Amino acid sequence: MQHLKLLSYNVQGGIFSRKYSDYVTNSWKHVLPHPERLVNLTRIAQLIQQFDVVGVQEVDAGSLRSANVDQIQYLARQAAFPYWYRQVNRDLGPFAQHSNGLLSRLRPGAVTEHKLPGLPGRGAVVAEFPLADGGRLAIGIVHLALGWRARKRQLDYLAGLAETHPLLVLMGDFNCGSDSRSLRAMVRRTGMQGLDRTLKTFPSWRPRHSLDHILVSAPLRILSAHVIDYPLSDHLPLSMTLGLPAGRRFAEPAQLRGQAFTG
Repeated sequence: MQHLKLLSYNVQGGIFSRKYSDYVTNSWKHVLPHPERLVNLTRIAQLIQQFDVVGVQEVDAGSLRSANVDQIQYLARQAAFPYWYRQVNRDLGPFAQHSNGLLSRLRPGAVTEHKLPGLPGRGAVVAEFPLADGGRLAIGIVHLALGWRARKRQLDYLAGLAETHPLLVLMGDFNCGSDSRSLRAMVRRTGMQGLDRTLKTFPSWRPRHSLDHILVSAPLRILSAHVIDYPLSDHLPLSMTLGLPAGRRFAEPAQLRGQAFTG
């Protein structure tokens, strides 16, 4: 196996958005449960089941507003992912569990959580997948801050991660477009690929901004990248087919070591 099908999707806690006014009329759904959530999550699961590794943002880990459903676990079960992980970044007890989520068909060797600089509530989760030659491919799921000052510090932190992981994928909601100075500076510093202003994901009903990105280290090969017209959240999902450097492949299951993760 020498390539992966990746997907990044900000699912907005399972809330269906069709227009800007929904931010007002549906605001109560960010606090209270609604049966539409599971319907939307089931439809999202139908999409993601065709991918190898999926990163989701704005997923709830089980609280009042999600009817105590761990949404990342629900997606994993519905889409038949054997490995999944949740990173709770903003813990509001029984009322909300704001999280990043990772789903994978490959077993990772290690998973690490990172609290990003700035106000509490933003994080990155990095899974490392063993390669047959002893190396590792690291895949990070991120959700960055709205404010540019905090976001710049977070991008600097992610650039540091790139220095420690020769083969790295960073995917998620960066909350800034391809023309962002801080994002472009981070890409220049790390040499990562994948910044594409034509891949517009927000808002889902009339995409005009490229807020979601999949960035990869230079040795990795981008075989294709697409925005998928699947407007259930206020963001559209972003997909990428990724190739390993020539001569490298993922480890066979019998060669893998370490504890399988479940979140």
